[in-house]
Amino acid sequence: MSVSKTRSPLRLLRPLLKSLGPGVITGAADDDPSGIATYSVAGAQLGTALLWTALLTWPLMTAVQIMCARIGMVTGRGMAGNLRRRFPKWLLGIFVLSLLIANTINIAADLAGMADAAEMLTTVHSRVFVILFAVLISAATVRLRYQQIASALKWLVLVLFAYPITAFVVVTDWKSVIRATFIPTMPHSKDEWSMLVAILGTTISPYLFFWQASQEIEEGKAAGLRSVESRKGASPQELQSRQIDVGVGSFFSNLVMYFIILTTAITLHSHGITKIETSRQAAEALRPFAGRFAATLFTVGIVGVGFLAIPTLAGSAAYAFAETFKWRQGLDKSLKQARYFYAIILLSTGAAVCLNFAGINPVKALYWTAVINGLLAPFLLLAILIVASDRKMMEWQPSSRLGWGIVAVATGMMFIAGVAMFVV
Repeated sequence: MSVSKTRSPLRLLRPLLKSLGPGVITGAADDDPSGIATYSVAGAQLGTALLWTALLTWPLMTAVQIMCARIGMVTGRGMAGNLRRRFPKWLLGIFVLSLLIANTINIAADLAGMADAAEMLTTVHSRVFVILFAVLISAATVRLRYQQIASALKWLVLVLFAYPITAFVVVTDWKSVIRATFIPTMPHSKDEWSMLVAILGTTISPYLFFWQASQEIEEGKAAGLRSVESRKGASPQELQSRQIDVGVGSFFSNLVMYFIILTTAITLHSHGITKIETSRQAAEALRPFAGRFAATLFTVGIVGVGFLAIPTLAGSAAYAFAETFKWRQGLDKSLKQARYFYAIILLSTGAAVCLNFAGINPVKALYWTAVINGLLAPFLLLAILIVASDRKMMEWQPSSRLGWGIVAVATGMMFIAGVAMFVV
């Protein structure tokens, strides 16, 4: 009797743990070093005014990623492969080229953030780490197969716990925090609207749409389903399992976003430090107010999550290009088998390194990249909504009305926020 009682919690957890996969990786990759910088800027500049956005973006991000996962699972194709079947090639070309440019700048910002954080921890010059991290990540992405990469990325998710821990170290007045969380403060100025667009663009980001769908294809290949026909269709159990996976991943992603904004709001904004341009500045500014332990946790998280996010950024662009131009693709293939696919990954990472050495501040460019993503994402979401409701393309398993409605709301909100940024 006592044995069954002690095992029952494990039995309840086992289905949940088994269902975790691409959705958790996608959600964690959303909190990359560049995203950390954006959330830090939001907290430092506006305090707790935008804490409520985490409650808003969680269901929106969840619905979007579930829709993208469903498209990949039931069609047997990635996102670009489905968009190519439904829209003109020139339009898809604009989407994937924009994705590559935005992702490359993002990778540059992530490498800069990781290198700065590593320099703080070791005192070795950050440029050494830019090259070292780029080489390590590129080599691992090219040499390791999908299942090895996926397993490593799942473990890297744990570094994000650094941010909730940091918040609990520094926050004392939880009553005012709860008030700011559940009573929204609407933006008034152009800068505040720009910040809202940047948060939406960083959280509901185009590269995640392509990555999520492509990972469903990789999961199918890993299960022995090598052809498109063999991957078509998904059982209700498989779809439910992925919904749990995506829901957990997006919840964790938005929870981390919430605590980063909260930590920087409490420690920096409340002490008059509002000019934060990099994640390193945020970590350094934390030390006098939060202590060395909290600042170190914040810094270690930046390095760890960079190893999670950069393969996702480079890989999503490679999948998009490969499906658009019908190249051989997949992290399960060797460099010789998918040369053009891996060329995009190496080109994007190499260009990101060059940006760091060219005197361009990629982290400053990052904020506007997030804004650009926020402006482009609704157009891409419109295309995804059209695909998700096409019963024939979706093998007679279209998205649910509820899911479609939530994604439509997310699309409308991103359009409104983008317009408001220019007219307010």
